[in-house]
Amino acid sequence: MKKNFLVASILYLAVVATAQSQTVLGKWKTIDDETGKAKSIVEVYEKSGKIYGKIIDILDPQKKDKLCTECSGEEKNKPVLGMVIVKGLKKDAEEYNDGSITDPVTGKKYKCFITLEGKDKLKVRGYIGFSLIGRTQYWHRVK
Repeated sequence: MKKNFLVASILYLAVVATAQSQTVLGKWKTIDDETGKAKSIVEVYEKSGKIYGKIIDILDPQKKDKLCTECSGEEKNKPVLGMVIVKGLKKDAEEYNDGSITDPVTGKKYKCFITLEGKDKLKVRGYIGFSLIGRTQYWHRVK
């Protein structure tokens, strides 16, 4: 009986660990699609059934105190560090979409979808209108 319980517990933990590694939730290192350089760490989290992403670290020490001077509305002149840049994504099969992403450099907001490209690589697409016109970045999971 104890042996069966132990085997079942190990199998359960293995399934939980695999499921957690195959989620968009967690911390991600953002990679600039134009320069290829790592820029920040974004924590992707769930709130009220939707997905959000908040900048929790800026990797360039000279930019840690930068304000979003180009942003509009309540984000104008607010610190980029701590800013929620991914907002309101909903799960649709293997993709999360129907939300927005803000580029804190330009202050522009775009429609957005994200999808896992393996357990440690996240495809982030921001676009205007329809998804053919836009930019794609690949973020890497922080362990």
